[in-house]
Amino acid sequence: MIVDQLKNVALYKSDKKLARALEYLAKTDFSKVPTGKVVIDGDNLFALVQEYDTRLREKAQFEAHRKYIDVQYVVAGTEQLGYAHLSALKSAVAYDAGNDAQMLTGEGSFITASAGTFLVFFPEDAHMPGLAIGKPKPVRKVVVKVKV
Repeated sequence: MIVDQLKNVALYKSDKKLARALEYLAKTDFSKVPTGKVVIDGDNLFALVQEYDTRLREKAQFEAHRKYIDVQYVVAGTEQLGYAHLSALKSAVAYDAGNDAQMLTGEGSFITASAGTFLVFFPEDAHMPGLAIGKPKPVRKVVVKVKV
């Protein structure tokens, strides 16, 4: 997992796929991009522009993906995200290849991400995004999916 500010994208140029995802985030004015899917390079690289209210931790589960790296970028608002290595969690629902998602349970660590922060979750990194800090509040976020 990587946690950083978008102003530091130049540090990640050695991985071409990840660099391309971060470059897209750095060059795009998301106040002008509607919510939904933005295709960048077919199913190899695409973005999901989202707006939602954060949720209480007790209503959330860890998730993990096998086919994609998640680059999660908070455009506006603040949320908490949980993370844990897959080996520390137990499967709650079997892996769904169609949705590239496995739901998991267990304990993890939590980090607060405010506007301008991006997080990179690799296939071995389970994550629990969209968590409220106190009361649920609105967040605008972009998740760039990078095919592994």
